[in-house]
Amino acid sequence: MKYLKSISFYIVIIIIVVVSFTPLFVLIKLAVADPGLSMYETITNFTDFRFANFIDAWQASNLGRSILNSSIITLGSIATCITVSAMAGYAIARFTTWYNKLFFRALLFTMMIPAIINAVPLYVIMSKIHGLNSYWAIILLLSANTLPFSVFVYTSFIKSIPVEVEEAAIIDGCTRFQAFWKVTFHFLKPATASVVIIQGVGIWNNYAQVVFYLTKNNMQTIPLSINSFFHKYGADWNSMAAASLISIVPTIVIFILFQKYFVKGIQAGALKG
Repeated sequence: MKYLKSISFYIVIIIIVVVSFTPLFVLIKLAVADPGLSMYETITNFTDFRFANFIDAWQASNLGRSILNSSIITLGSIATCITVSAMAGYAIARFTTWYNKLFFRALLFTMMIPAIINAVPLYVIMSKIHGLNSYWAIILLLSANTLPFSVFVYTSFIKSIPVEVEEAAIIDGCTRFQAFWKVTFHFLKPATASVVIIQGVGIWNNYAQVVFYLTKNNMQTIPLSINSFFHKYGADWNSMAAASLISIVPTIVIFILFQKYFVKGIQAGALKG
């Protein structure tokens, strides 16, 4: 009986892995296939590869500029998110007043509101303040969207850090602000890694919101550039797949860099739960 359970477990795992990696396999095959091949020929062909699709994708969609735009927006949004959410999480965790608790619950409530609901009013506001097609406005918008989850993560981690650590730093001459950034924040690497990976990938791949606010070609992000391969009479699937693979590279690099701390964060969260 135990043997059958073990076999069943591995069968389920194999099915999950196959289902998860099938789209990536098809994407890779499309990216290196000749545009004239049918989908069946694309999947079954393991001899002929056309890497010129990557060059075509780069040139046809101004992908270099899009990567630069996505990088500026993602880095700016994550830096703003970490700075604000870490300090907000610290205030909520260390100062347990009724209005802090109320603010925290209200912040968590906003996570249940679909972002698309705010599209029209935000567009009007962005238009009024001349924020359309600008870095600073979209960075502030995406940073605000990431705050509820990020504040929740930081609050949970800060509560697990002994307050005596900060008190010792204050006794040594630090202000509370200095004690937080110079001492407490160093213990928050797992939380920061979780925020960088989860929110960073989300911002990098964000399409549903930026499509309203970034309409100029020179301000397009990666998802908007990939969308340009769809046209009225069909789509350039091979170039689109090649562009998609190029766009994945930065997110893989981010995950590799922060993987160790991200795993620690998950383990710590499991232990707290």
